[in-house]
Amino acid sequence: MEYGIISIAIPLLTIFLAIITKDVIVSLLGGIFAGFMVLNGYNPLKAFIALWDGVIALFAEGWIVKMLLFVLLIGAIIRLLTVSGSVERFVVYLSEKSRRIDSPTGAMLLAYFIGVVIFIESSITSLVAGTVAKPLCDKNGVSREKLAYICDSTSAPICSLIPLNGWGALLLGLIITAIESKVITGDAVSLLVYSIPYNFYSIFTLVIVLGVIFLNINIGPMRTASPKTYHLPENHKEIRPSLYGMLLPVVVMVALVPIGLYITGEGDIFKGSGSTSVYYAVITTLFFIYLLFVPNGTISHKKYFEGLFEGTSHMLPITTIMVFALLIGKVIGELGTAQYLASILQGNIPSLLLPLLIFLVSSLTAFSTGTSWGTFSIMMPIGLALGATMDLHIPLVIAAVISGGIFGDHASPISDTTIISSMAADCNHIDHVRTQLPYALIGGGLASIAFLIAGWITL
Repeated sequence: MEYGIISIAIPLLTIFLAIITKDVIVSLLGGIFAGFMVLNGYNPLKAFIALWDGVIALFAEGWIVKMLLFVLLIGAIIRLLTVSGSVERFVVYLSEKSRRIDSPTGAMLLAYFIGVVIFIESSITSLVAGTVAKPLCDKNGVSREKLAYICDSTSAPICSLIPLNGWGALLLGLIITAIESKVITGDAVSLLVYSIPYNFYSIFTLVIVLGVIFLNINIGPMRTASPKTYHLPENHKEIRPSLYGMLLPVVVMVALVPIGLYITGEGDIFKGSGSTSVYYAVITTLFFIYLLFVPNGTISHKKYFEGLFEGTSHMLPITTIMVFALLIGKVIGELGTAQYLASILQGNIPSLLLPLLIFLVSSLTAFSTGTSWGTFSIMMPIGLALGATMDLHIPLVIAAVISGGIFGDHASPISDTTIISSMAADCNHIDHVRTQLPYALIGGGLASIAFLIAGWITL
């Protein structure tokens, strides 16, 4: 059945609700319900039943359950590293070693390095980088605003470029949904990997940050940002510094993912199952953390499981977003949104402009809603179906959605990563937004040019 303009109205309604409510779950639920209303002859009771039956139906698919459990268990790992004191000892260790790089450039490079190395989750990346580098930045006259900018610019971008984390789980889930729905063909892991070189905003942002660090580039409001005095807590010397409690579990988890891909792909890492690999990687890591911390008394058996359950509970909002994101992808697919869009755009907008258009629309959505994950959930199904219909290079389309989501999130004052970066650097939130925006716009401008060129080259 042809739904015409209504097929476009549903995702637009979802975006509108996200802008108005600033709540991704509410906006996704509203879009899904409206979509099922259309699919069920505008019968609200049938739409309501279809919505919740659709949620249950998702759990019938093994890969979806693995993805959701992966996200929950990542939260458990993060929490266990915290309650075991590993994060605190890691911070103290780096704080002590930072004396060797006692300079403005060294202080900023320390924050940059931590932001690149810790790619498990964007929030912990910002928090650890800000906490560790803040004393050294204050000592060397680096403003808190610049530290917040570095933390913010190395959190989401690096998590998207090294997607062995919850970001990867969400993106793989969205891509696999399109594959399972016959919207696109190919292997989800391969498509995500091949999209990384096209993730222009993340790449440009990381390069721009290095330029800011080494060349001391201050533009716009950053020129007037002034440093503050800060001292480490008096009891920091009582904490035993150590790298291993933090790094060993991370190394184990990261190493197990390519091993899992190799095994499930029967020797071909790019044909392996991403959902299975990350699922067993986090389970094995949790066993490793138990053996690492419980026998030597770092934490008790009881504390281990308390931390495990607390960590999983912290990830429930993200897991809920994933469930509704997967469902709205199916609804948009049934409505034929992309096919209708393609019929309108065919002959009216050159195909080479579509990657840029997808990037800009994703950017606007993320800026308005303050969430890159919500933007991925809304835009990825549309972008992939549109890309397949218009015969675009699918990895480029995936990258356009990712880059747009991160750019808009990076520039948005209501973004959670922007807020956390302000907290990590202990600077005024509005000051952080004002000083960061010019750099984000430069990265977004360069990315726009790159997507325009890439759209032309990949035709």
